[in-house]
Amino acid sequence: MANSGSIEIPEAATNRQPESTAEVIDKHVITVARAAAGWVTTSTDERVALLAECRAAVASVAREWVEAACTAKGITLGTPTEGEEWQSGPWVTLRNLRLLERSLRDIAAGGLPKLPGNLRRTTSGQVSVPVFPTDNWDRALFTGFSAEVWMEPGLTVTDVIERQAWAYRGEAPEPAVSVVLGAGNISSIAPTDMLYELFANLRTVVLKMNPVNEYLGPIFERGFAPLIRADLLRIVYGGVPAGNYLTEHPDVSHIHMTGSDKTHDAIVFGTGERGVSAKKADTPATDKSISAELGNVTPVIVVPGPWSDKDLAYQAKNLAVMLTHNAGFNCIATRVLVQSEGWQQRGRLLDELAAVLETIPPRQAYYPGAAERLSTFVREHETARMIGDAPSGSLPWTLISGLDSSVGDDICFTTESFTSLMAEVGLPESDPAEFLDAAVEFCNTTVWGSLGVSLIVHPKSLADPGVSAAMERALEKLAYGTIAINHWTGFGFVIGSSPWGAHPGHDRTDIQSGTGVVHNTYLLSGVQKTIVRGPWRVTPKPTWFPDHRTANEVLERLTYFEASPSLTKLTKVITASLRG
Repeated sequence: MANSGSIEIPEAATNRQPESTAEVIDKHVITVARAAAGWVTTSTDERVALLAECRAAVASVAREWVEAACTAKGITLGTPTEGEEWQSGPWVTLRNLRLLERSLRDIAAGGLPKLPGNLRRTTSGQVSVPVFPTDNWDRALFTGFSAEVWMEPGLTVTDVIERQAWAYRGEAPEPAVSVVLGAGNISSIAPTDMLYELFANLRTVVLKMNPVNEYLGPIFERGFAPLIRADLLRIVYGGVPAGNYLTEHPDVSHIHMTGSDKTHDAIVFGTGERGVSAKKADTPATDKSISAELGNVTPVIVVPGPWSDKDLAYQAKNLAVMLTHNAGFNCIATRVLVQSEGWQQRGRLLDELAAVLETIPPRQAYYPGAAERLSTFVREHETARMIGDAPSGSLPWTLISGLDSSVGDDICFTTESFTSLMAEVGLPESDPAEFLDAAVEFCNTTVWGSLGVSLIVHPKSLADPGVSAAMERALEKLAYGTIAINHWTGFGFVIGSSPWGAHPGHDRTDIQSGTGVVHNTYLLSGVQKTIVRGPWRVTPKPTWFPDHRTANEVLERLTYFEASPSLTKLTKVITASLRG
């Protein structure tokens, strides 16, 4: 796809924190570089102690973290929407810390993280590794949910075990410094990326805050003070000049970034005509290794089936939150709803979705350039439906339905909008099994990106042997890093134990959704994809649903539960959830 990828996003002004000068950056890089040799030989017990200290420190700043994020994003404190910031900020981070700490305790005791179940072979012959639920706490909180990791074809069970926790096996890795270029949207991305570099790859880290959410930097400095005191971490600020200086620094060995494919290409090949020529010739401007989590035109495949009125209403809410969470500024926000033209419920589902969106107030467009990006898509589609009375500084939820699947270069298929927009397309196949096969082909070849995809399929449909077989083919063939069944791929992001990243195999000249993984607290190597499974309908009402009345209370309690789990805290979480 010639003009595919993430749409241009202007850089935010850096006015909350002073931009780090070259002298400051040099000082910080030199400090963590000097600590790198000691870090790779540090005992696992000492690393466990650091993680435990960070867990306590992050918990102590959690409320300040949430309040700062809500203020910046225009979220009223004390409302259910506040729950988003608890969930996608300190809760995800504390869970990541707890699970990493447990894996390292397992390594110290027996050499490897203990998996929560037995390895198996898929119908395609791949090794499947269970990664969720991780324990009885998860079983109580997320009843009916599971996740497994499919390893790359050709790997044996022995290969998988021998590669697990690679940095903790045999000789210590070479000392190295990693630059982490933080994301500006979801506040747990920067800290969890940093933790993965430190504790999975054993690289010391300089974290550059994104200008969009650099206000969190001082909070992170306190939350991760144990790592800073040990000279394993430094945090810097600034825009493109600071980022360029860091990524080109001679003492930096690795770059990890979350952002767009455009930023990746600028780092790898350079900018302007010289960068275009270098990419075409595949002559990179840097010799540093790079891992990256980039954008995605996220599809949701709706398999035609015998849906009741209650099913339609429930799944409309399920789909709505996949767009409205974080005001639509997510790389896995649903961008293309894939339906069957012949399904009688197609129009009703769209009407139900629009009705739900009408009840969700438009959100502050805090991410730079959002209005201009929305206008670009709307100009190309006169049928775009704007939903909600958006006040100044906000954007309406926008649906573009009835796209032509044969127009492969439609901007809604080729370009990530990163705004309050969802499109819909119908495929001509009416038979559910045939539709599934066609939808997989459409998503793999027409829709840009490979980060995540969801499949919504009724249990009665799966009871049909033909549909069940088509689902198995879909799971095998879909070239996405995370595949979620009946739920948003965001669930695969928040649980932490599953790897998060693009489907492997992208060439650097066509990087799409990126390369490498993060989270992955069982420290697996050779990952191909994660399969997340969940109930057709969740009871009680999921806290991420737009009409949950106590989401902020539930997710605040869940955050402190992750800091130090107990039966008392679990009971309080469940009690608040039942009032939702």
